[in-house]
Amino acid sequence: MSAPPSPETNAVPLRKTSLNAMHRKLCAKMVDFGGWDMPVEYSGLIAEHMAVRTGVGVFDVSHMGDILLRGPEALKATQHISMNDASKLQIGQAHYSALLYPEGTFVDDVIVHKLGENDYLLVINAGTREKDHGWVKKNVSQFHCHADDIGDYYTQLAIQGPKAVDVMRKLTDVDLSTIKGYWFKYGTVCNIPNTMVARTGYTGEDGFEIYVPSDVPTSERVWNEVMGAGKEFGIIPCGLGARNTLRLESKMALYGHEISDSINVWEADLGRYAKMEKSDFIGRAALEKAKAESLKRILVGLEMMDRGIGRDGYKVCDATGNTIGEVTSGSPAPFLKKNIALAYVPPSFSAIDTEVFVEVRNQKVKAKVVATPFYKRPKKTA
Repeated sequence: MSAPPSPETNAVPLRKTSLNAMHRKLCAKMVDFGGWDMPVEYSGLIAEHMAVRTGVGVFDVSHMGDILLRGPEALKATQHISMNDASKLQIGQAHYSALLYPEGTFVDDVIVHKLGENDYLLVINAGTREKDHGWVKKNVSQFHCHADDIGDYYTQLAIQGPKAVDVMRKLTDVDLSTIKGYWFKYGTVCNIPNTMVARTGYTGEDGFEIYVPSDVPTSERVWNEVMGAGKEFGIIPCGLGARNTLRLESKMALYGHEISDSINVWEADLGRYAKMEKSDFIGRAALEKAKAESLKRILVGLEMMDRGIGRDGYKVCDATGNTIGEVTSGSPAPFLKKNIALAYVPPSFSAIDTEVFVEVRNQKVKAKVVATPFYKRPKKTA
């Protein structure tokens, strides 16, 4: 009788972006992120975080999913499955939205781009990519449109930071001053015509996303040209670690943490994106009901007042030691030089300066509720 196979034998191979070899050449620390082999850091999380806050950094975000809704009823389909009002978008404009279950909880958060009158692009999270695509296909089947995940056709680079515009000016013929936040255009980038240049981002900084063909030679050439164009501005490659601390400082939600299939829109403090006045959408009835009732919990920002870091999943307690909530994301904030966290607590504990305690390794560490986002960048555009 032969020996049973080792656990590794049946393991699903990690997916790789076209820049995987480049990351390894740069000695990046690689991790399994949602089934993808991705760089978590290169020169160090703090250095990468600070580069984006004060200069410029580049991220490989090709693992993100891109769902294209195309057809005569693409707008109706987009309206049905997402909570923001896509009818208000102009061609070349994008907005933040979410896909919801009938219970008003999150399938995922998305950025919706209007490519044309009958074309909408939904950028979705990597860890929920297959689930999201299946859910979208199922829920738009009644409409005259197709839903295709086209993410594998593109390498997506995010060039982020106050110097991002200086780098991009050397790479493209697009007039960047005409691209406002949450808008996009097509033009030549790194000698590749008809390249999409978007100005969205997930760091709280100004920046751009470029979508180029995903073949390895093109992807590596574009990466090298971006790095070359950014050399005088101190550009460095950045990993998922810095991406996480940057989005936390800016209070941007992460699926599985601030949002999930058990958290509704009002609790997540994202109600401003739920356009209840538009035509019916999945989850709307549940949101109307939840809005009429009292919230049992709400997302707040915490600043640690005593020594200690409130990590994901740590308990939040009141002064008597009773558990009242839980940290969803927490870490040191490199730019702010504070320990910060996001947490769900009862509304009665959500007022600014309310004192709470976070249980850190069986010790109660004092914290207070603070205004969010923790960090807001100075307004400066191209």
